[in-house]
Amino acid sequence: MSVDARGAAAQKKVVIVDDSRALRAWLRVVIEEDPRLCVVGEAATALEAREVIKQTVPDVLTLDIEMPGMDGLEFLARLMRLRPMPVVMISGSTRNHSEATVRALSLGAVDYILKPATAYDEAARQLIARRVFSAACSTVQLSAVDRTPKAAAARPRSSGPMPLVLIGASTGGVAALETVLGSLDTSGPPVVVVQHMPGPFLVSFSRQLDRHLAQDVRLVSTDEVLEPGQIRLAPAEGAHTQIIRRGGQWSCRFSPAEESALHCPSVDALYASAAPYSADIIAVILTGLGQDGAEGMATLSTNGAMTFGQDEASSVVYGMPRAAFERGAVKRQLPVTQIGAAVNEAAVTWARASRIGAHK
Repeated sequence: MSVDARGAAAQKKVVIVDDSRALRAWLRVVIEEDPRLCVVGEAATALEAREVIKQTVPDVLTLDIEMPGMDGLEFLARLMRLRPMPVVMISGSTRNHSEATVRALSLGAVDYILKPATAYDEAARQLIARRVFSAACSTVQLSAVDRTPKAAAARPRSSGPMPLVLIGASTGGVAALETVLGSLDTSGPPVVVVQHMPGPFLVSFSRQLDRHLAQDVRLVSTDEVLEPGQIRLAPAEGAHTQIIRRGGQWSCRFSPAEESALHCPSVDALYASAAPYSADIIAVILTGLGQDGAEGMATLSTNGAMTFGQDEASSVVYGMPRAAFERGAVKRQLPVTQIGAAVNEAAVTWARASRIGAHK
């Protein structure tokens, strides 16, 4: 265990928790290349971490999943109960790591860092520092989902036209999505989600949601007809997920992503594809770093879509919702705990208007 008293008041204080001395040393160098950050302590075990946190009161913690004794998940769960703070998980890209990382994000971790293939990847080094700083400036929000596995609800097939719910999220999105999706009517309109996350993590996240939500949750499949009570997550396989409607039925298809694309899957790409059907779209933008979704939501909103954004107080990172709100794309801005009910209400309003229109 080591504690470093350095650090100017303007810098964000970081504590590194990892059982590998080599990785701790490497992370210290990478993090302190950013003048906004200062590593004030290190720990190799959960027990050491508890003492370092007490001594240094950090702004953000980096935490390894696999540690001797109490593992990272157990330590994180205890930390979030007793002393919530921004935590960035250090993860590998294997299936076991992806499942554990998604679980950590559900428990309240703000973000995750994939262990790079090489210590000399300059782009990866800069990205790590940016994400640690962003986490240090974030607000911890815990998921409100009931983690008891639920029996699947009866899943009615579509008997006619229905709206479609589109949701975009990034940093902090796992907990936010669990909260929103868990509040949706289980026989309500189908939902298509873009969450910025590597492919294996999205697979793990979709499985986790399917275990705990009554809805049918899977990754998007090409040309699958979307039915009430379904939730589909856009995969991350070098292609964007887009919306199409044929004969009154919703489905998805994939379009190749340009190499220069900042995000894949992209919230903007999803929203833009739904623009021709704006009057039948309910769009939601949740917590996340950056501006993905703002432009597409603005188009949807202008053309008649019902649009909702997560408010600043409940966002882990008020980036994507802010960008959409400042463009005038968000018609209602709400705490994350109220968005699910608002979407349910919007679907009822759409159905009522649809019936009135059919009888004119």
